Amino acid sequence: MPALRTTDLIGRDAELEELSSQLGIRASEGVRTVRAMLVAGDAGVGKTRVLMALRDTALAADWQVVAGHCLDLADSSLPYLPFSEILGRVMADMPDVAARVLEQHPTLARLQPGRRIRSSETASGDQALDRGNVYDAFADLLTAVAVDAPLLVVVEDAHWADESTRDMLSFLFSRPLPGVALVVSYRADDLHRRHPLRRQVAEWMRLRGVDRLQLEPLADDDVRRLVRALRPGTLSEAEYVSIADRAEGNPFFVEELVGAARSGQVPGELADVLLVHLDRLDETTRRVVRIVSVAGRQVSHGLLAAVSDLDATALETALRSAVEAHVLVASRGGTYAFRHALLGEAVYDDLLPGERVRLHADFVSALGEGRAVGTAAELAQHARRADDRPVAIRASMEAGEEALAVGGPSEAATHFLDALELIDTSRTPVTDVDAQALVRRCAEALIAAGRVPKAVKVLRARLATLPADAPDADRGQLLTALASALLLTDTTESPSATAAEAVDLLRGSPPKLLARALFVHAESLGNWRADDARAVALEALDLAERNDLTSLAVELHTTLAGLDPTSGEDAGAGWRSAAERARRAGLIEPELRALYFLGRLHHDRGDLDVAGEVYREVISRSEVGGLAWSPYPAESRLLLAVALTHQGRLDEAVDLLDVTGQDPPMVYEWLFFAHQMLIMIGLRGDTHSKALERLREFWGTDGLTAITAGSAEVMRAAAVPDPAQALAAYDDVVASVVPLWHEWFQARLRLATLVVGTFASAAAHQSADERESARADVDRLMSDAGKVIDFYAPYDASRGPEYRMWVARRAAEHLRWRWLAQVDPPVADELVEAWRAAEESALTYGSVPEIAHARVRLAGVLRAVGDAAGARVAADLAREAAHALRAGPLLAELTAIGSAPAPTTASEVAALTPREGEILALVAEGRSNGEIGKQLFISTKTVSVHVSNVLAKLDAASRTEAAAIARRRGLI
Repeated sequence: MPALRTTDLIGRDAELEELSSQLGIRASEGVRTVRAMLVAGDAGVGKTRVLMALRDTALAADWQVVAGHCLDLADSSLPYLPFSEILGRVMADMPDVAARVLEQHPTLARLQPGRRIRSSETASGDQALDRGNVYDAFADLLTAVAVDAPLLVVVEDAHWADESTRDMLSFLFSRPLPGVALVVSYRADDLHRRHPLRRQVAEWMRLRGVDRLQLEPLADDDVRRLVRALRPGTLSEAEYVSIADRAEGNPFFVEELVGAARSGQVPGELADVLLVHLDRLDETTRRVVRIVSVAGRQVSHGLLAAVSDLDATALETALRSAVEAHVLVASRGGTYAFRHALLGEAVYDDLLPGERVRLHADFVSALGEGRAVGTAAELAQHARRADDRPVAIRASMEAGEEALAVGGPSEAATHFLDALELIDTSRTPVTDVDAQALVRRCAEALIAAGRVPKAVKVLRARLATLPADAPDADRGQLLTALASALLLTDTTESPSATAAEAVDLLRGSPPKLLARALFVHAESLGNWRADDARAVALEALDLAERNDLTSLAVELHTTLAGLDPTSGEDAGAGWRSAAERARRAGLIEPELRALYFLGRLHHDRGDLDVAGEVYREVISRSEVGGLAWSPYPAESRLLLAVALTHQGRLDEAVDLLDVTGQDPPMVYEWLFFAHQMLIMIGLRGDTHSKALERLREFWGTDGLTAITAGSAEVMRAAAVPDPAQALAAYDDVVASVVPLWHEWFQARLRLATLVVGTFASAAAHQSADERESARADVDRLMSDAGKVIDFYAPYDASRGPEYRMWVARRAAEHLRWRWLAQVDPPVADELVEAWRAAEESALTYGSVPEIAHARVRLAGVLRAVGDAAGARVAADLAREAAHALRAGPLLAELTAIGSAPAPTTASEVAALTPREGEILALVAEGRSNGEIGKQLFISTKTVSVHVSNVLAKLDAASRTEAAAIARRRGLI
């Protein structure tokens, strides 16, 4: 795939400002501090892009710009090539000036581009160029061009400059020219110790009026911006991190890697650019560089010495040559690495297949025989690529255990997966490895890394390959592990049935295996079958305690703490006690589980401050054990953001969910992004045209992502309002979530209520027929929400204030729709009472956004029933919260209901009373006097009087004319 390019200058604002100000292009009153600038940087770092931006800046400031380029012509370079190009440009753009200078300096004509083609003439005698004459002539040319306007002279790629060009630059650097500024760029990584420009640059830097700008690699944030400019679609954080890590801030590398993002290999064009660095190395040095590429990201001197067949002197000489040529860098720790990681990849990809295998085998021999010190991960990598399967399998398993020991579950899972792949693809059976145990260990590592769906996939695959006569213990242990994983992900498969099957298979097995299966079975039964779960957990606990299974006993105490306590002990105290017991036993995962459920308990009770503290404790403790992305800490991070959102701390919530520079499991990355979009789009009304659409591909695999992103879609539709779009989003969420969870999931109550509210907001602007046709949809939504309430009725005592808030809001939104749609409209007192109840329930839960929403709707209702003072109080409180939240949709709704001044003149405001303004707006929507009276809770006769007054004040002959005048004057 071809590389992508962008014309935007990203991450170089400071460098552009420095160049333009020092050269006097942007400086106040045109004062400059230098007359010449050297721009240095590695190949691809963006020198040309910066110089193009400098050119545009100079042209905008009424400067003139000419440019010349040095070319890589090896030993056949043309003298003064960039200056020939500049002369040609001047002759084309300013022929009069060029002719005048050429007349004064005829020798300059020899530099004309058309005079440099190959001919039978030779420059000898008086035809030969005299350097002094050429220097003076060119200086006079530039000075003449700069008479009318300042001149910026750019010479690019001076690392390819011939000696004559370098000498000309030395002359121009040393001689100030009025109105002329000079910029010269070169590749810093090409200036090896013997490069002729290296000495010259040092000399130029000693001249007064000459300065240098070193273009450094882009910062990570700028790399991210560049990637987004190249590929506007959302990439996963892992893809961002991979590109940033491999490109090392080099814009050209970034562009090439984004263009080949799916291949995983160094793109051909980029590889060609990188491998040029090896052309100037001798064969021995190239051989050492190839060995380093096989070693990996970095290699110790001792390991290189053990693998190569060079003596110490030859190896050191080769390494020194590679370092001086900017191919390798040496660290104080005695290791070597490629100056650019991509160069190492390009060298490795350039090896012949047999050459790679041989070199990897040499590393296996050196590490396996103890001739060099290395890690199990290194040995596994080399053995795998040398196709030494027995060594690779054992080393991968060892590397996995080492990674788990230091808190690296993701790396451990990778090693275990590698070992499993080697076993499964081996032509001969691998008899000295317990593959079933390895699969279970791999699943544990995957779950600890937050990759639960992958763990489920691995376990299912192993179960599918078990022979029919496999021991019950093998099948039972795999089923136990599968049930445990299913509990942590959205699935249509029953964890409880899987766990029950495991228990049946393990009844005759050692107590440790049976107790583990009983524990998982108890977890799968949960609070839905609390009595059965408690009985199974107690059986498992008795078995664990009788057989000194301490760690399992601790986990079972955690499970029992979550079931309805029989001792009257507060559930929160039980969770805290379980967490402390796990901590004393040094068992981090049971501790995290207990703390997570403790935080959920406080969250469900509406104790958002306390819940936030516990969630932070989970996150903090998980970092100690390297389990930051395991399910309980990752979900604690999300729930902390949810709590912050309800508390009105939206910016904190967005920042908490920012995974920039991290490598989260895909499910959490998109779930976190969905909540960020809920805040930015749903609550604040920002426009991210494709963000929510891109999230839809993840709806079918994670119910919470579907609910969160779907809520944002509904809220976006509500702001318009567009009930059809809101209803479609609701139906899509239900279709995605029901197969993963169950039909009457609790969030369905909230979603249905939001859509009913959207229908209510739209009703005020709909015709009678449209309102009547919407009735079936509203009735369906109310029925859906009612069935959720019925479903949870047996557990009503355990439902918290958030649930009750949405129950109250549902009733209020339905009454509001009936009122605005004039379909069986409620009486005023009933409507006001419902919205007072909705406000009170939101206050009880403490949700700042929902309190504000309730108050906006309450203000509209109070204004309609004539309670202007009450409406003003509710609207003022809502407006204050909306401004603090930066909630654009709420502020727009406040304006729409008339709580903010309309954009009319003072005389027009005085012409109509507030009640007449309301009636005029409804008249413009085509409402009859009877419909207006019902909506505003006044008699039809009173409406008729107000309409007559409005027609008279607007000097309108009809209701239609009155509406037209009102729109023209901005009254509606």
